[in-house]
Amino acid sequence: MSIKKRPTQADVARRADVSQAMVSYVINKTATVTIPEETRQRILIAMEELGYVPNVTARRLRSNKTYTIAGVIPDITNPFYPAFERGIQDTVDECGYDLIMYNTDGTAERERKFLNLMLQGRVDGVVGVFFHLRAQHLLALVEQQIAVVRFEALPKYPGELPLDNIYIDNIAASRKAVEYLIGKRHTRIAMLTSHEGPARFREMGYREALDAHHLPFDRALISSGAYSESGGYVAMGKLLQQGQRPTAVFAANDLMAMGAMLAIREVGLSIPDDIAVMGFDDIPTAMLVYPALTTVTQFQRDLGKRAAEMLFERLNGSAPDKGRSQEMPCQLIIRQSA
Repeated sequence: MSIKKRPTQADVARRADVSQAMVSYVINKTATVTIPEETRQRILIAMEELGYVPNVTARRLRSNKTYTIAGVIPDITNPFYPAFERGIQDTVDECGYDLIMYNTDGTAERERKFLNLMLQGRVDGVVGVFFHLRAQHLLALVEQQIAVVRFEALPKYPGELPLDNIYIDNIAASRKAVEYLIGKRHTRIAMLTSHEGPARFREMGYREALDAHHLPFDRALISSGAYSESGGYVAMGKLLQQGQRPTAVFAANDLMAMGAMLAIREVGLSIPDDIAVMGFDDIPTAMLVYPALTTVTQFQRDLGKRAAEMLFERLNGSAPDKGRSQEMPCQLIIRQSA
């Protein structure tokens, strides 16, 4: 058997009747060069006809880049994060890079393990949700010219380091959610919270709303659990065992809200007539449960896309020398559960 010679960029250039440099610009998606769409399509067709596959290893050696981005999330089973990851991937694909995802389970140990792996030079940049790593921990990545963008739970003021942040104001968003319940004449509003993720900041927004409307804070109306459906189910069960039950409940995320809804139905109560339920995140199933869940959307895919855009701005040199912080919008989504 004879071994077929692997086609080269020169072969593609001859087939498309363009220069080899033009082929390289198309393959590497060079942003500084404008290529007519007709020419680009001719090159892509020539690549397909010849079966040309770019030599990624050679590309990396020539440029001293990995052409790989890492996305770091705390819980791949939480439907919030796949949408966030999809937004990252949209931008990464457009820029001709590869994306690897790393799940930390929200633990300090796995976040440190990820940091050590990235310090081995495996990626050019990181978009991450970190519960334990702070700016001083990520300094080692920045010193190795690895771009970093963090998705944060609160406003972060940019510092001197080229470390970028994207965030929503969880306190303000949660306050608005609870104020909606207050506007519906609820005065006994419970909160399902957690020791995980941004739940503590959402609890702060809950308290601010009560205080702003002169409603007393009742510790008995705060119930904690895991940041999951089972956690919400258990936490809601504790509230239902009390003599005077709440008329509304605000959950730290949609998964907890859905667990709460199951617990409420199991004791024969109606949603929202007996107890109104409010979530946070607007995961895809929020509109599919019955009754459909009132919640707060963070536009997860847009979050991931903008975070990745900020990362590539840092990589291509168009970002300022100092760090940046950008607040992203969120919105109350009113459905039948409240």
